[in-house]
Amino acid sequence: MAADKLKETKLSTMDENKENSTEDGIGLEILQIIKDSQQQHGLRHGDYQRYRGYCSRRLRRLRKTLGFKCGNRHKFTGKKVTVEMLSDNKYCDNRYLLLVLMEAERAWSYAMQLKQEANTEPRKRFHLLSRLRKAAKHGERLEKLCESPRVDAKTKLEAQAYTSYLSGMVRFELQEWKAAMEAFNKCKTIYEKLASAFTEELAVLYHQRVEEISPNIRYCAYNIGDQNAMNELMQMRLSAGGGGGMMAEKLEALITQTRAKQAATMSEVEWRGRTVPVKIDKARIFLLGLGDNEAAIALAANEETKERLYETLLAECRDTIQAVREELKTEAKQRERSDEAGGKVSNLQFLHSYLTYIKLWTVVKRNESMAHVLQAKLKETQPDENKRGPRPQDLIRLYDIILQSLAELSSLQGLEDDNAFQKEVALKMLVYKAYRCFFIAQSYVLVKKWSEALVLYERVLKYAKEVQSKAKSFNNSLKDLPDVQELITEVNAEKYSLQAAAILDTEDTPEAPIQPNVRDNTPLCERLETFHLDPALVGKQPNLVQFPPDFQPIPCKPLFFDLALNHVAFPPLDDKVEQKGKGGLTGYIKGIFGFGS
Repeated sequence: MAADKLKETKLSTMDENKENSTEDGIGLEILQIIKDSQQQHGLRHGDYQRYRGYCSRRLRRLRKTLGFKCGNRHKFTGKKVTVEMLSDNKYCDNRYLLLVLMEAERAWSYAMQLKQEANTEPRKRFHLLSRLRKAAKHGERLEKLCESPRVDAKTKLEAQAYTSYLSGMVRFELQEWKAAMEAFNKCKTIYEKLASAFTEELAVLYHQRVEEISPNIRYCAYNIGDQNAMNELMQMRLSAGGGGGMMAEKLEALITQTRAKQAATMSEVEWRGRTVPVKIDKARIFLLGLGDNEAAIALAANEETKERLYETLLAECRDTIQAVREELKTEAKQRERSDEAGGKVSNLQFLHSYLTYIKLWTVVKRNESMAHVLQAKLKETQPDENKRGPRPQDLIRLYDIILQSLAELSSLQGLEDDNAFQKEVALKMLVYKAYRCFFIAQSYVLVKKWSEALVLYERVLKYAKEVQSKAKSFNNSLKDLPDVQELITEVNAEKYSLQAAAILDTEDTPEAPIQPNVRDNTPLCERLETFHLDPALVGKQPNLVQFPPDFQPIPCKPLFFDLALNHVAFPPLDDKVEQKGKGGLTGYIKGIFGFGS
């Protein structure tokens, strides 16, 4: 923590040194300071509380450095920076302007923090408006201070644009669309003028700010009565980039708010010949924007944008299904209390089936789009051999997911007796089975299993012809599916290529000598010099060595034989025997004690 504060102090010191480097009067690069501080202190991850803490600490350091404290620990004495102070040489320092800017940023970041919390705690919206008004008031003070003749022209324009942005945010939250649009337009005009007058690096910063403001302007125009504004919002959503970010989040929020306003007029939806009332607001908003989302996906400029829009649509669909599922639980409890018999599928259950159908079919279309991209890459030659390219196995996995989603479609509640729907799903499964089988055959071709690949190609043709024979009565339902005629043409071409490759592979392969299978009881350790195909070696009881081994004669361990013993002459013992005979009592005693020996 101490290291972070030390780093923060060094960064702020460097910024202040950069801010003080002016030759003609007082200058402050307001937008650049704001953006650098926000990116370094939390807003890259949307952490407004961290950024607010940074603003408070920087204000404390500035006041201490400038000797501009508001009293002491016992008593508060308010001090404000005035235009007269900036005219005095003693206070001719742009850090006084930075004080007011940090106060505005602190109030603004607190308001944005409260805006996040207001989603679950609506009462915090009042505090949010109070903090936004406070930020706008500090912005007006900054603009008034910049009217001093010592402040350069660029700083004056940036202060006006900053104040217009804050006042526009206040009006936007209060839903005063006309006043908010005027403030945002003024801010946009100033930044566009500044972008055309300064270096390319600063121009990029100004253009980014203009892009952030543009969705708010379009939304204000839409609420005022401009019908083209919604289409422009959708186009901006498409061009927001694949990574999302703050601009994309703002666009999503603005579009959701617009749909919520339009959803009040929507009361029912028709599907599979049945009209279902829609009473859940979340479901109304989702179904109202479904057509716009599908149109946006169709108009996507690249695959990355299309993938992002698919993910957004699936996320909204999952949230809507969860909301309907909660209502279904409540309905089930009410039925249990009233002891109603479960007969016809209820409207709420049928709505749940419809939303599940949308989710599963979106998964099918997303995976099909990914499969087309991989298929195109599969046909291209890879420039870098070391880099792993797409393989047929990747496509097989995608078609497995598609078939699983279609299998779930056929089991939707309320559609078990719909024969037309079941036949339609079965026909779609045949189409994707044919494509899956085709790529399985391609994977066998890569490992040179020609016979297996040929059998699978024949299976693909069987599926494709079955689809063509049944597709006459389902013309409308098959318009979104891939064309099986193209698949048939490709399979026929692949079959001829496969036969040619199999013949060439047979000619090029040297004939290996055929080794007969020999059943030999000789252990492997005794016939290592010869090769025989013995199936017993890979069985459960391989004949590797003879066990237990046979008895073999081995030399005994050599013992010590004293061969010299037979040639040794022992001394005579006659004298000892005679002494034992002659001795009386004395000899007996000597014999006992060993004296005579």
